[in-house]
Amino acid sequence: MRRARRFRNTPCRSPRSNRTRGCLPPSTCARWNWKLRLATWLAKLYPISCFVVEDIKAVTKGRRRWDSNFSPLEVGKQQFYTGLAKIAPVELKQGWETKQLRDTFGLKKTDHKMNKVFEAHCVDSWVLANSQTEGLTQPDNTVLLCISPFRFHRRQLHVLQPAKGGVRKSYGGTRSLGFKRGSVVKHPKYGIAYIGGTMQNRVSLHSLQNGRRLCQNAKPSDCKFLTFSSWRGGLPIPSRRRAQASILS
Repeated sequence: MRRARRFRNTPCRSPRSNRTRGCLPPSTCARWNWKLRLATWLAKLYPISCFVVEDIKAVTKGRRRWDSNFSPLEVGKQQFYTGLAKIAPVELKQGWETKQLRDTFGLKKTDHKMNKVFEAHCVDSWVLANSQTEGLTQPDNTVLLCISPFRFHRRQLHVLQPAKGGVRKSYGGTRSLGFKRGSVVKHPKYGIAYIGGTMQNRVSLHSLQNGRRLCQNAKPSDCKFLTFSSWRGGLPIPSRRRAQASILS
């Protein structure tokens, strides 16, 4: 779209000079705020007395490609710690301390980081939490609750390519025929789902567990509104190989 605008005889504002950013980049701030929102949500469900965080210390090598990969983790962590301190005291641990705690209990992390299993994501969290509460020698609950935020596309005036007749379709936004996208509704055929996009006076419904689209032609009158939601969550669906292994065992 930018390339196409270069060849149009349309007025545009002159480019601004580069200015030094005095705050966090929006994408980095959104990632840290998402973690802070989860901590605030958990504090409403459980009495939290302390947050134990493994402090991030990325080693910079003076190479732009290497340093830029770690900058989203390093930048903004102090703001995150400040937000956590408003809920409960924060205690920082180093990476080598976490490994010592993990070796003490004989726990290992899997190399398959994309698997939605306890050994890939929660081992370090468990040993850090148990260093404060104590009393356990092995994890007593390894069930995961996977939570993902909804990603909404910002509203644009229209899509890039016009449809037949030269009419450009609208694109983006957070409203679908009176429903806020992400709203949890109950449908007589598909059960409890959440609202997605809209097309030809119909809305799409998606699964709360994995986000898979259930249909694209649900009538708004058939959807009973239950509640607003900005994320979806559920138990991870085991892969076929893991399911077969559990059956054999």
